[in-house]
Amino acid sequence: MTYNPSVLRQRIRDKAAELHPGIVSIRRDIHMHPELSFREFRTTALVREYLLGLGLRIEHEYLETGVVARLESGTEAQRLPLVALRADMDALPVPEENSHDFCSVEKGVMHACGHDMHTAILMGAAAILASMKEQLPGDVLFIFQPAEEKAPGGAVPLIEAGLFRDYDPSAIFALHCFPHILAGNVAVREGSLMAAADELYITVHGEGGHASAPHKASDPVLGAAHIVTAVQHLVSRASSPYEPAVVSISSIQGGSATNVIPGRVSMSGTMRSMSEELRALLQKRLAGTVEHIAAGLGVRGELDIVSGYPVLVNDPETSRFVRSELEGFLGREHVEESEPLMTAEDFSSYLRYCPGTFIQLGTGRPGQSRGNALHSPFFNPDESALRTGMEVMSCVALGWLEKSVGEG
Repeated sequence: MTYNPSVLRQRIRDKAAELHPGIVSIRRDIHMHPELSFREFRTTALVREYLLGLGLRIEHEYLETGVVARLESGTEAQRLPLVALRADMDALPVPEENSHDFCSVEKGVMHACGHDMHTAILMGAAAILASMKEQLPGDVLFIFQPAEEKAPGGAVPLIEAGLFRDYDPSAIFALHCFPHILAGNVAVREGSLMAAADELYITVHGEGGHASAPHKASDPVLGAAHIVTAVQHLVSRASSPYEPAVVSISSIQGGSATNVIPGRVSMSGTMRSMSEELRALLQKRLAGTVEHIAAGLGVRGELDIVSGYPVLVNDPETSRFVRSELEGFLGREHVEESEPLMTAEDFSSYLRYCPGTFIQLGTGRPGQSRGNALHSPFFNPDESALRTGMEVMSCVALGWLEKSVGEG
């Protein structure tokens, strides 16, 4: 049979339309039974059974949850290229407040970030690509990853367990639901897309005393207040106005009575930055700020920074490829330019080992407001995006394999 790229892309469209009702059902089933990070046992079993039914090979079980499977092309060749596709599987500790008939049955747990959509989409993409395996110009690695929502995330332990020792994909791709983009559209960006995220824990130690005689105490509340104020100046004075950064103190705890100065105040917050250089600078400046502001007020400040996910940097070559491929497949009017985001994603960890691109998938509706935000208890994506997502992942995988063979 003569290899015809346009015929295969039409087959992707047709197969996505055929699979869509079933993938909607799978997504709703996953949505009804959400599982928190590293507890995705039911979802793992569901995905595993589905992929085995498609004839994919599951060779390694790296972690207790999650699935890594390979679709082997039927093409006869000595050495075929390999492309990787990734979806995340975990839910959030958010109580659902929607009223549809497939709401979460798990108290206090909800797929409020669309990982049920991502999992169902990649299952559908596996079915599409498996249906044309005899024509695929290479193999596809499907990574269903646990624990994206909880730092240090599932990507790092998966990599440390040997993912990239056992497999050597030439590129890796993933997508994520974004409700501010209309369903049917996608967005792509070269370079830094999502921020590095660090958790901040600040403790101010003083000497408690009677609130009527603050001169006889060392007041950690006053020290904490000045530290909060000083920290807000870091972004405007330590970083360029052209480089995004955020430092937010989101929790303060200390004291228990109106007439007692406590001996300690604890604070926590987050720091986001769009380059590893700025990240290192802000961490250094923050440590100095906490130490010296506290010392100047007669108290002692301690800072603990828990490093989270690194900056997500889309590879320029793969991102240009994705844009060109999807403009041809979806139409140029349906491919937008992504804006940098201060949210974080552990797909960034894969990109340190393998070039790739993180694609924004539109799941929004015209005029939608309530629930039109990730991590909202009302999050309710447009399920027509499941079809678009299947098409996008299948098309990108096919196109990259074609490109790899052409360059080989």
